[in-house]
Amino acid sequence: MALSRGKPNPNPGGTMPLMDHLRELRNRLVKAVLAIAVGTVVALFFYEQILDWLSQPYTDIRPDLEAKGIETDLVLTGVGGAFTFQLKISLISGIVIASPFWLWQLWAFVLPALHSNEKRGVLLLSGLGAPLFIAGAYGAFLVLPKAILLLIGFVPEGWGSLLTGAEYLNFVVRMVLVFGIAAEIPLVVTLLNRLGVVSAKQLASARPWIVIAIFVFAAIATPTTDPLTMLLLAAPMTILYFVAEIIARFTDRRRRRTAPPEVTDDEISPL
Repeated sequence: MALSRGKPNPNPGGTMPLMDHLRELRNRLVKAVLAIAVGTVVALFFYEQILDWLSQPYTDIRPDLEAKGIETDLVLTGVGGAFTFQLKISLISGIVIASPFWLWQLWAFVLPALHSNEKRGVLLLSGLGAPLFIAGAYGAFLVLPKAILLLIGFVPEGWGSLLTGAEYLNFVVRMVLVFGIAAEIPLVVTLLNRLGVVSAKQLASARPWIVIAIFVFAAIATPTTDPLTMLLLAAPMTILYFVAEIIARFTDRRRRRTAPPEVTDDEISPL
């Protein structure tokens, strides 16, 4: 009897040999890297527009700095500084542009290990990740002009300030990442609750400590020293945590309604 030369059928247990797992991971990583490379090439064609958008917070506060008598400018240093700076911006932009594809490759590798009900919940919550991150990044761009004005405002009167492109880019990326990741708090907490790692009762009991941790994180993550910028990050994080706690409460309530009744040692099992 001839053997089929097609792909082997998955075994009934739904498991996969280790080498097949590694091959699958390799294929997913190669596709993700290729997508990032394509996104980087696309970003190279729109480099001027991306650079104008990134430098807009700095451009907005230059008149205020000049009114204080502070001369400041963005500069690029070194013979290959401009080329390196362009590649760095294009690579970061390429990662962002290709994020839907490489995130899907990550989930496509993980999803087969989940049950059908877990897949629906994870896919639904994952769809909220991008809007939450974008909202956090938008909040960072609202804070950036004030943060730059405050920090450069410490320059002594009569002095100038030269800000390199690499320093400015690192500052902007750090602010965007901090605010974007902070906006993912309800998603992470809700996922942990759906997976049964934490319950709504545990979240409620740990609420005071988590709120304190949020304010400590905001104080450390924000580059400025004023309390207003810290509150602009800590207050939305706290509200989002409360929202996640409410969602976890409804999830636990629904889980208790659908769970089979427990059988004690003194009762006779219906089986």
